[in-house]
Amino acid sequence: MAEQQQFYILLGNLMSPDNDIRKQSEEAYDTIPGQTKITFLLQAIRDAACAEEVKTMAAVLLRRLLSSSFEEIYPGLTVDMQTAIKTELVTSIQTEASPNIRKKVADIAAELCRNLLGWLLQLSLVFYILLNFPGIFGNQQQHYMEVIKRMLVQCMQDQENPQVSTCFHLKLCADTTLTNMQRQLALEVIVTLSETAAAMLRKHTAIVASSGDKNGYSVYKSNAVAGESALDRMACGLGGKMVLPMIKQHIMTMLQNPDWKYRHAGLMALSAIGEGCHQQMEAILNEIVSFLLLFCQDPHPRVRYAACNAIGQMATDFAPTFQKKFHDKVISALLQTMEDQTNPRVQAHAAAALINFTEDCPKSLLIPYLDSLVQHLHVIMVAKLQELIQKGTKLVLEQVVTSIASVADTAEEKFVPYYDLFMPSLKHIVENAVQKELRLLRGKTIECISLIGLAVGKDKFMPDASAVMQLLLKTQTDFNDLEDDDPQISYMISAWARMCKILGKEFQQYLPVVMGPLMKTASIKPEVALLDTQDMENMSEDDGWEFVNLGDQQSFGIKTAGLEEKATACQMLVCYAKELKEGFVEYTEQVVKLMVPLLKFYFHDDILLIGALTTSAESMPLLLECARVRGPDYLTQMWHFMCDALIKAIGTEPDSDVLSEIMHSFAKCIELMGEGCLNNEHFEELGGILKGKLEEHFKNQELRQAKRQDEDYDEGMEETLQDEDENDVYILTKVSDILHSVFSSYKEQVLPWFEQLLQLIVQLVCPSRPWADRQWGLCIFDDVVEHCSPSSFKYAELFLRAMALSLCDTSPEVRQAAAYGVGVMAQYGGENYRPFCTEALPTLLGVIQSPDSKVKENVNATENCISAVGKVMRFRPECANVNEILPHWLSWLPLNEDKEEAVHTFDFLCDLIESNNPIVLGPDNANLPKIFQIIAEGVANESVKSEDACSKRLANVIRQVQGSGGLWTQCVTMLNETQQKAIQDLLNTA
Repeated sequence: MAEQQQFYILLGNLMSPDNDIRKQSEEAYDTIPGQTKITFLLQAIRDAACAEEVKTMAAVLLRRLLSSSFEEIYPGLTVDMQTAIKTELVTSIQTEASPNIRKKVADIAAELCRNLLGWLLQLSLVFYILLNFPGIFGNQQQHYMEVIKRMLVQCMQDQENPQVSTCFHLKLCADTTLTNMQRQLALEVIVTLSETAAAMLRKHTAIVASSGDKNGYSVYKSNAVAGESALDRMACGLGGKMVLPMIKQHIMTMLQNPDWKYRHAGLMALSAIGEGCHQQMEAILNEIVSFLLLFCQDPHPRVRYAACNAIGQMATDFAPTFQKKFHDKVISALLQTMEDQTNPRVQAHAAAALINFTEDCPKSLLIPYLDSLVQHLHVIMVAKLQELIQKGTKLVLEQVVTSIASVADTAEEKFVPYYDLFMPSLKHIVENAVQKELRLLRGKTIECISLIGLAVGKDKFMPDASAVMQLLLKTQTDFNDLEDDDPQISYMISAWARMCKILGKEFQQYLPVVMGPLMKTASIKPEVALLDTQDMENMSEDDGWEFVNLGDQQSFGIKTAGLEEKATACQMLVCYAKELKEGFVEYTEQVVKLMVPLLKFYFHDDILLIGALTTSAESMPLLLECARVRGPDYLTQMWHFMCDALIKAIGTEPDSDVLSEIMHSFAKCIELMGEGCLNNEHFEELGGILKGKLEEHFKNQELRQAKRQDEDYDEGMEETLQDEDENDVYILTKVSDILHSVFSSYKEQVLPWFEQLLQLIVQLVCPSRPWADRQWGLCIFDDVVEHCSPSSFKYAELFLRAMALSLCDTSPEVRQAAAYGVGVMAQYGGENYRPFCTEALPTLLGVIQSPDSKVKENVNATENCISAVGKVMRFRPECANVNEILPHWLSWLPLNEDKEEAVHTFDFLCDLIESNNPIVLGPDNANLPKIFQIIAEGVANESVKSEDACSKRLANVIRQVQGSGGLWTQCVTMLNETQQKAIQDLLNTA
């Protein structure tokens, strides 16, 4: 006992402000044996009479001891001592009155759990650790995930411990004697399992049913929010096939409850499950929407509010099906609800739902309602503007202004008749809403003006353009006086970009004013920190911090404040580069120096940073385009600054969306820079990276196949695996893009470098591979033939058989790639490919003449076959009976879907007409009316555009006939009105 009291004194001295006392105490503490330390420290933690600061120090020291010296101390303890430690920790977590001490004890338990996976923790501790310490397993977390799952399953099946069983049936969530945090913690375990072990949880349907029954329907806001979030996450994790049947009846019962709180909760639950239950809800959408719209007239305003919320969410989740099916009912209901003058929040939320609806509404559906929409919105805007002046209320006006912007954005030029109705009032708001509390309203109005200007076009907007620009310039001049969190900043940045689109080259004069603040916002550097567990306790996610666990009790944190503005600013820089091109050249250097470092930023779990990084990648080829005007030396210098960073980012970028954009931009840059842009080191690094991507592609497919053999495999898991597969295939398409750019720039000299990838590409085209692998493998070989012939023939034995088989593959995408390959062999391959072209021709003809060749899913493949037949006749006529095939080929024209191949067919058609081919022209030019129809259809469908070289040749054919009197009349009278207009357009533009 005396020793323990002396130890308490020692703990107190360890916290002494006197350096000498503290140093002596540290030396004394270090001399105590590890096992004795554990005994004394545990006793201090559980001693109710001990001062809290002493208990806190004891808990911190015990955690550090287990962290730094676990292997030296713990294995040497007796079994009884080890059991006593576990028991003490669990007991302290359950009984300790001080939240601070309880948190510190849980830290110790988490540390012990990290080292002792065999310790099957009591469930209350599992709750705490999984929720508060998701990274306690460090970089081995994924490895131990199966252990965690099995541990929780065992708890669920534990019949000897009623507390555990009850807990997992979520009675804790419904137990109002518990704190909100405890109830939410119990729910969080099930929700987390639904996300990380969905297949396993789908076998325990009673648990899911219980979660749907008991949670999310609370008058307490935090519980209601937690319940809605839980329903959303569980629906996404478990899938609608399981969740919707369980929850639908609960929701329907609640919606019929006389207590408004239940109706409100039912509607909010309906909003929450739309994303996860999309497929299943879509099948009964008529029933849901008909019932839902009744609540727009509910007696209680909060229920009406929830109904608007559900409509808005479903308009987003089920777009555009929702808009196409229910436009008449929904628009009418929302406009009627917006007239609820006595409940501004309901009005505002109805306007918000209208924004959601119109954002994804097809223009053709919205036009018939424009008059009614505009009338209602104008009346409400005028009334609310008066309210703002008289009472200072602004909530509804903010939403109505955004609703007007959304309607104009969708209606585009059809909004012109209503322009003068709104613009004066909107300009008035921007001029006069200068008070701090009106910043958001002013920002939204600036957004509205710029969106209306973009919708109605330059001609209509120009009379107001000067005044609007002056308003924006005045705000921009005052930019430095705005606070960093001023909402006007992001609205201003986006508005300038829209003004750039409206004014085009005329906007260049404003760049000196715009670019300074824009670069300042785009240059925001996120605050980052490397923290240990103790430091994290002093930092809150509420303060804008997000954390990623790095293991070993360390986390990397990033403060996300300002990132939305940064991402928006980066997008606007891309817009300026795209719209102004060489007019933006003065700023390319500073923008490149801003964008390239973003590619190296390795922590970007935040969606806003992902947007900025994607934009950074997108900007690279656009900036090179802008820089071209300064000559090759400047262009090359800029490319060298980008190139290394782009290649390294392709090798290290973990986010697939960002990675795909980086790969796409890199390919565009190579095409733009051409031969010589990559040195030997670049090629070596790029080859290794692409090889790694292909190997990872095959490995991921094997892992997915293994998961399909797992005992937890079900339909829900298959959906997840298919999503993963689509993601992998998308990266494969970007590998193909990069190889295409390299082949097109370097031609056959790059083949020795390509050989390191050759066997992996051959593996892609094996008949046993999935169709997407075969498609993209063939596309890569198509590029080899197109750009590297005749040298490509040395690889022919590796892909010719696969290409021949693929011409009649069940997958149209594979047929299309194979048919394109035959075409480029005929056009570029050389003499060596002649036998294959001869052999492939009958198969191509058979595919084209198949009864279902022109159905939607087959048409692109069929058009590639038609183009390939044309190329064989044009470039390898010795491989075909041209006179026999030509009449058939002519009857298949024009190509309407594949615009690129359509140009090839028109080029060949021009060759035949200009050479007076008798089969094409027919006796006495009898086929010319048919040829006119082919040309007219091609122009009308934009298969031929004025910039295409063949358009002038086609126009010349028409002009020759135009001077022939009767023949011209005969040709023109065979055309319908649309076709006649197309012919006239061609003559006017070519």
